[in-house]
Amino acid sequence: MASNQPLVSGSATPKTQTSNVDRPKKRRVRRVRSAPLAHFAPTDANGDDDALLRSESIFGRLNPTLKKVALSLTVIVYMGLGTICFYTIRNQIKGKKTNAILDALYFCVVTMTTVGYGDLVPNSNLAKLLACAFVFTGMALIGLILAKAADYSVEKQEKLLFRALHMYKKDGEIEVLKEVEHNRVKYKFYTTSILLVVFVVTGTIFLYKVEKLDLVDAFYCVCSTITTLGYGDISFSSKGGRVFAVFWILTGTICVAKFFLYVAEVNTENRQRALVKWVLSRRTTSLDLEAADLDNDGVVGAAEFVLFKLKEMGKICQQDISVIMEEFEELDLDQSGTLTVSDIALAQSVETRSS
Repeated sequence: MASNQPLVSGSATPKTQTSNVDRPKKRRVRRVRSAPLAHFAPTDANGDDDALLRSESIFGRLNPTLKKVALSLTVIVYMGLGTICFYTIRNQIKGKKTNAILDALYFCVVTMTTVGYGDLVPNSNLAKLLACAFVFTGMALIGLILAKAADYSVEKQEKLLFRALHMYKKDGEIEVLKEVEHNRVKYKFYTTSILLVVFVVTGTIFLYKVEKLDLVDAFYCVCSTITTLGYGDISFSSKGGRVFAVFWILTGTICVAKFFLYVAEVNTENRQRALVKWVLSRRTTSLDLEAADLDNDGVVGAAEFVLFKLKEMGKICQQDISVIMEEFEELDLDQSGTLTVSDIALAQSVETRSS
């Protein structure tokens, strides 16, 4: 896995040392303070928002409270518009009907989640075209907006789950956050697993009690619904059942999608951790030192060794290093191979004059 090619090159490479006479006997390696998070990075002193280039969603620049309101309003507007449209063409939809408004809302949810039981189906060209439009916009809504709401809910529940698992330990808030962050994917997987069981049990009991299905049929309907198979031989046919289905189908299908997503992420994380463990446990050879010697001076420093190990673990690649080195060289105007406060000030002044 090791490569004999240097990880970095260019004018920023430190000068070659041909002798160890001037080298200190013991180098002090200091911990580096973490860089500020992108979400909390300060704006430009002149108020220029373009100084921060972030890849955010359409709601990314809103504060958390306004973001929640915007997400909720988007879902409400979509559901309301869908209900009005399908209520208007209710005579062009055939199937098992209960209440006109409830059936329109129920059909909107079944369409946007791609469950498609078949108990209510479009019966005209207009109804079919409208259903096509709402199924695509509904899938986009689930993918872009409702998934974010689900993530927010899961993150809240995973902290409660961690506290429940460690209720007898006197850990502070900081320790809780550190543990959750370290095992974030695992706790999300546990949380969605519990929620999925809750949805399955709740749906099965409801269908058994309200829709008067036997346990096998109720469980079969639940599984075919939350996996969006929607065979159509069994579905919600009563008023109470469709009121329950409007909320249960929407949340249940998203929960299943998140569950399988976290299954894949847990598997990927386990393989990554196994690779890291193997890299850290194996013996370092002379070939490794040769590959880690960035400046070809016959000596491997702490920074060179860290870069080599990170690359071997797959956490960084040559392209990542090259991009960072380009930024370093742009800041290192005197080409000394080091950065100082004066270098940063000089680079900023040059950038200001060029702009």
